[in-house]
Amino acid sequence: MRVVLDANVVIAAFASRRLCESILELCLDSHNIILSEHLLHEIHKTLLKKVKLPPKRADQIVALLCGNSTLVKPIPLRIDSCRDPNDVKVLGVAMAAQADAIVTGDKDLLVLKKIQIDSNTHAQKVFVARW
Repeated sequence: MRVVLDANVVIAAFASRRLCESILELCLDSHNIILSEHLLHEIHKTLLKKVKLPPKRADQIVALLCGNSTLVKPIPLRIDSCRDPNDVKVLGVAMAAQADAIVTGDKDLLVLKKIQIDSNTHAQKVFVARW
């Protein structure tokens, strides 16, 4: 399955190491993770500034993601494609990659019905049920 991991899921995987860590591990093991330069930049910046990881550790995480994902350039979409204009690039990544799902905790993405969007909790149920 081609899965776009929203930055909030990846950040939570390394910050809190709970459900999102399990989701990331499952995606690394069994799915094709789709990311973009924009998402990688957001992940790196947040790991440094908000999670306060050392720069070397944040660099290692980005390298891990780069080595285990497909990077795509988002399809440009209208700014009003989503309630939050900051989420438009995530949708553009999903559409460019013809992703099967976006795994996110972002309520502005979760309200959309045009593509499959799963909350962190729901994604765990879906993925675990498949195995």
